[in-house]
Amino acid sequence: MTGKPNESNRGRKRTRGFAAMDEDKQREIASKGGRAAHQKGTAHEFTSDEAREAGRKGGQAVSQDRDHMAEIGREGGKQSRGGGRSGNNDQRGSDNQAAAGARRG
Repeated sequence: MTGKPNESNRGRKRTRGFAAMDEDKQREIASKGGRAAHQKGTAHEFTSDEAREAGRKGGQAVSQDRDHMAEIGREGGKQSRGGGRSGNNDQRGSDNQAAAGARRG
């Protein structure tokens, strides 16, 4: 192997080192680093304001992915009162229909 990319893998990056490890191994190593930083006193501790700002930025970044947001909306719809528009399980709708029928009759 010459190290040159061939036609089949051109443009793709291969993971190496830390990125090539399985997630459990990465988590274990990162956890050790975090504990060491806290013991040494060099770990960053977020203030409430910093945490709030980080959360705001993360929310903005996630919301830019329209496919992801659409999936979240679909999941929320499945969880709410009967799973969407197909069934009329909304109590308010039933009450409104009954009231309209009473006015007509």
